Amino acid sequence: MARIYTTTGDDGTTGLIGGKRVPKDDLRIEAFGSVDELNAVLGVVASFPLPERVAAVLRRIQDDLFNIGADLALPAGAERGAWGIPGISEEDIRALEREIDACQETLPPLKQFILPGGCRPGAMLHLARTVARRAERRCVALARTQPVDPQLLRYLNRLSDLCFVFARIVNQENARPEVHPAFGRTDTP
Repeated sequence: MARIYTTTGDDGTTGLIGGKRVPKDDLRIEAFGSVDELNAVLGVVASFPLPERVAAVLRRIQDDLFNIGADLALPAGAERGAWGIPGISEEDIRALEREIDACQETLPPLKQFILPGGCRPGAMLHLARTVARRAERRCVALARTQPVDPQLLRYLNRLSDLCFVFARIVNQENARPEVHPAFGRTDTP
């Protein structure tokens, strides 16, 4: 690719894999754009010092998200195998579940909601959780009109949960206490 700009999108359209042009606000573009944004947020998280296990898992997740984005960039009816795009497997989802379970074993049980925040990577993981939820919502909206791999939806759902527990782990490792919302507390003015 010689130039980064092509000018082909100046008319408000963009290309899917295979060359089909669609409006930039098409549900498919919204879906893979949100997945791309999630991948970028996790890239920011990965730029901070992290526990080795968290860093390794995030790297694998970034690869998965790239593949999910490519899958979503296929026009309806296109076969991902014809383009060499790996799908999300049951094992990929189970790997996220195993990480969530392992983290939960080392964290105190939640008895009330916590506010997003903490150290920078912890706060960014909370942001990643919200972007994952949006990406999931965009994919659900797309699935109402076009086929979407259900494994992909399950993966995004688990990933938002993993981002939440990773935020808790990272904040715990950085000695940042969890902050609870004011509602229901008796110690607030």
